[in-house]
Amino acid sequence: MINKQLLDPKSIVIVGGSIDNRKPGGKVLKNIIDGGFKGKLYAVNPKESEVQGIKSYNKAEDLPDVDLAIIAIPAAFCVDLIDVLANKKNTRAFIILSAGFSEVGAEGKIIEDKIVKIINSVDGVLIGPNGVGVLTPNYHGVFTEPIPKLDKNGVDFISGSGATAVFIIETGVSKGLTFANIFSVGNSAQTGVEDILKYMDETFSPEKSPKIKLLYLENINNPRMLLKHASSLIRKGCKIAAIKAGSSDAGSRAASSHTGALASSDVAVDALFKKAGIVRCYGRNDLASVASVFKQPKAKGNNFAIITHAGGPAVMLTDVLSKGGLKVPEIKNEFSKFLMDELFAGSSVSNPIDFLATGTASQLGTIIEYTNKKFDEIDAMAVIFGTPGLFRVFDAYEVLNSKMQNSLKPIYPVLPSETVAKEEIEEFVSKGNVYFPDEVILGEALTKVYNTPEPANTDIDFCFADEVKIRKVITESKSGYLEPEKVQELLDAVEIPRAKEGVFTTKKTAKNFMKEINFPIVMKVVGPVHKSDVGGVILNINSIEELENTFDKLMQIKDAEAVLIQPMVSGMELFVGAKKEDKFGHLILVGLGGIFIEALKDVSAGLAPLSENEALSMIKSLKSYKIIQGIRGQAGADEHKLADIMVKLSALLHYAPEIAELDLNPLLAEGENIIGVDARIRIEK
Repeated sequence: MINKQLLDPKSIVIVGGSIDNRKPGGKVLKNIIDGGFKGKLYAVNPKESEVQGIKSYNKAEDLPDVDLAIIAIPAAFCVDLIDVLANKKNTRAFIILSAGFSEVGAEGKIIEDKIVKIINSVDGVLIGPNGVGVLTPNYHGVFTEPIPKLDKNGVDFISGSGATAVFIIETGVSKGLTFANIFSVGNSAQTGVEDILKYMDETFSPEKSPKIKLLYLENINNPRMLLKHASSLIRKGCKIAAIKAGSSDAGSRAASSHTGALASSDVAVDALFKKAGIVRCYGRNDLASVASVFKQPKAKGNNFAIITHAGGPAVMLTDVLSKGGLKVPEIKNEFSKFLMDELFAGSSVSNPIDFLATGTASQLGTIIEYTNKKFDEIDAMAVIFGTPGLFRVFDAYEVLNSKMQNSLKPIYPVLPSETVAKEEIEEFVSKGNVYFPDEVILGEALTKVYNTPEPANTDIDFCFADEVKIRKVITESKSGYLEPEKVQELLDAVEIPRAKEGVFTTKKTAKNFMKEINFPIVMKVVGPVHKSDVGGVILNINSIEELENTFDKLMQIKDAEAVLIQPMVSGMELFVGAKKEDKFGHLILVGLGGIFIEALKDVSAGLAPLSENEALSMIKSLKSYKIIQGIRGQAGADEHKLADIMVKLSALLHYAPEIAELDLNPLLAEGENIIGVDARIRIEK
């Protein structure tokens, strides 16, 4: 667990402290000295009595008691060292910068596990190994550069990769981002990204704690912890964005070779982030841009004005915002003509507001004032202002800075002339501003932020479910695919509507079933998993004679055990299913059913349990949503009824976590009438 010795140590030892600043042990010592650490500082170096003006001990046994040890020696020597520090020097916080642990193989993993065992035995905390360290207002415990300006109102950043952390910091700093605390957890041998986020949640202060959290993850060891504490922080007013690397098979392999991380299903990660309210990013610029959007107050709506003196960038930004579901509405009210009178001939105020390449700083200020106070249809504005180099633009950027300080609506500055207007941009940033170098990057960041849902409600009432019946079925069943009768019992236990059906091993009992239902019927083989692939589904059977012939045909199929009979039901084919993901729990999936699920692969996934709002959001995110609504005179499906089935499925998964796979495919839908006509469930006990 995170402790005060890690966050605010009164004494630090650098084991492997060096006079050579090109080595991690030398550089981290220099950074701590330059950062003005106010506590006691020591080094351990077998060859030196003094390192960079700091007293050095030849071995750890000679040290006084010390709160925090930052270790930069080979992995092979770390176990004995940590045993001495933990058990003889009362050290309770450890940062291991060294590599050579689980990321290199089994032998390194053994060393890592021994270290964790020692530190756990004294209730200590370990950051690393294989990271770049920790940076807080109290000490600069990293061996890298840049050392960003630390600001209590800056960004908290937690990274599973050291080098990536450095690159993300550099990207953010260059765009004006400031940082509050930085943690590079490396291999996360004991403490991972989730653990630090948990600590930030449990100690959160609305007055003192940073409100923006950035995460870089190569593995998610504890998805439920991440979900719980990310959701909690966002509900408390924080904003969180994260990169989860390793989304492809090749990327997962690269992540594994880098930090020993194991891949998480990318669909599961996506579902987790949506449920938590985390904005998902895919690169350094992406993450820094979303963080820069976070720095501005969120607008009341999604109507944007684009203020520009360059038409092309405005067109590109308009395209990105529009594709992302945000709006660039035409401005057409009684004040438009008054604004036009303030601008040069040829300008346009319809939105984008284009005041031409000859536009002045004064005109920029006037446009922002009109947009703030006269154009009620606008919720936020993007200002694109660069220069071809004919004149300096200090005055325009000063106007922009001044207006941003007291604007009634968020302003997102796009300053594209990073080379030609380098000095002007640096001055703009020095006043505490962030900026975007590219209008498309801004548009994509805004789209991500605005389209990420609020944290989902996980307190869902499943009072309709028959828990006793569910547990009885699961307890009495073996691992594998359940018999159709058992599947029916589970669906009935959560009130998922299904077609009346029966399973029969003889023609006589099958014919007797026809006293309860009417022709036409469908007959399906029981036994083979993929019935359609073996010719095991026969439709439109209209007589007893056809029933008898079909029964014989189906029972001759390899692995046939019985025959299932249902009345024929018509309607749109839908699919709802579930899959258990290691560590994450169950994913619930929805889409068009039947052959469409494989042909179109248009499926939306959510992490169970689902609320009705989550289920509806998943349905609406489908590319086939218009078909579900009903198109060109064809009857659609009631999306609320479909969402209700998804919530009921959540209840079944909640009480039967042994379910590994579940398919309701197809569900047949005609308006409010949605009925399951085929289902299979596999359990793993």
